[in-house]
Amino acid sequence: MMNELKVDSDGEGLRIAIVQARFNESIGEAQREACLKELLALGVDLNDIVAITVPGALEIPLALSQLAETGRFDALIALGAVIRGETYHFEIVSHESAAGIGRVAMEFHIPIANGVLTTDTDEQAAARATDKGRDCARVAVEMANLLFAIDDQLSRDDE
Repeated sequence: MMNELKVDSDGEGLRIAIVQARFNESIGEAQREACLKELLALGVDLNDIVAITVPGALEIPLALSQLAETGRFDALIALGAVIRGETYHFEIVSHESAAGIGRVAMEFHIPIANGVLTTDTDEQAAARATDKGRDCARVAVEMANLLFAIDDQLSRDDE
C-alpha cells in the first residue's frame, strides 16, 4: 500500500514573511492586500506575519535570504510585478528575480511562494494581482505544512 502524506491548509501557528517590490507599487499593494486577507482566512495570526518592501524585483531575493537566515519563518512570499517594456531589461529582471527566489528556497529549505508577476501590460498585471496574492498565501501555507509533514513522517520512520 502506498503511503501518502495528507497536507491541510491550516495556517494556525505558521510564521510567514512577505517581501513586496515597490516598483509597480499599485500591483504589489493589491497582491499584498489579497495575500494578507487569505492568510488570515487560513488561520495565520496577524502577529505571525511580517511584511517588508524593497525597491524592485531584483532586490527581493536578498531580502528573502536575510529573512530565511533568521530561522523565524515557516514560509516566505515574494510579491511584485515586472511589466514588459521596449528593452531587454524585462528579461533580465524577470529571469534573475525568479532564479534568485529559487536559490533562496533551495539554500534555506524554506517554501517561497513566487508571486512576482511577469506580464506584457499594466492591464494584465492589474487583472492578475488579486488572484496571485491569494494564491501565494495558499501556496505558502500548504508548502509549510507539507515540509512539516515530511519531517514528521521521516522522523517516525526512523524510530
